Amino acid sequence: MTSEGTGAPNDHREGQVLDAVVTLVDSLMHDFDLVELLTDLSERSVRLLDVSSAGLLLADPSHRLHLMTATTEETRHVELFQLQAEQGPCLECYATGEPVSVADLANERDRWPRFVTAATEAGFASVHALPLRAAGLVLGALGLFGTRVGDLNPADQAVGQALAHIATVAIVQEHAPTPWVVMPQVRNALIGRTVVEQAKGYLRGHFGVSVDDAFVLLRRYSSDNGQHLTDVSRALIFDEARRAEILDAIAQLTMAASRDTGREGESRNVTDEG
Repeated sequence: MTSEGTGAPNDHREGQVLDAVVTLVDSLMHDFDLVELLTDLSERSVRLLDVSSAGLLLADPSHRLHLMTATTEETRHVELFQLQAEQGPCLECYATGEPVSVADLANERDRWPRFVTAATEAGFASVHALPLRAAGLVLGALGLFGTRVGDLNPADQAVGQALAHIATVAIVQEHAPTPWVVMPQVRNALIGRTVVEQAKGYLRGHFGVSVDDAFVLLRRYSSDNGQHLTDVSRALIFDEARRAEILDAIAQLTMAASRDTGREGESRNVTDEG
């Protein structure tokens, strides 16, 4: 397969991989937000690997998988459908604890009939799933979705599994990876993700934007103000005193973005007229 995402040319690939690993590991040395880090990791996997999108599933103490991150709305829908249909490569990866690579989804209709139909209708032609493992437990799976048929090359497989390992380390943090340490971290991550999803829905309704744009605004506000994504989401949903302040600031962000878009359009018009 050739690169599907915004991946760099081969001569820059090593530097980009190293930068991603250093940045993600450095985050683990500081006070970090797990939901934000897993979102960043999923986005980086698309930029670094030969895939078009990614999703990360995490299991709760009852061994039920939940969607933590998805880099596109199509991936989000397919991952959620996979959970509802109880079939697909990410579920198999979680159940076995082993990577699952599907070079051509069309060849797997007998294996996962409902999932393959949903995935191909969403525009995907290949899927690769990598396990998140710690202390003999499988915590979840990182799903990598391609719009073209083909296997991941060995280099991409190695980088993808390294990113999955970083996600696992982020979940267990500084503690020894025992089941008694891992599962509370997983529970906290799932609770945080639920609050973030609620905040995205609130912003979507308040500003009349898409879910993806609502998430961009939420992350932008969190980053600009040096606050954790889940803390901002929690304040937006549960803290009436802070809600107005956050909404006002995000409104300013949307107006600034509109002005920038308008200036870009005017600039293109002037260039065309010239």
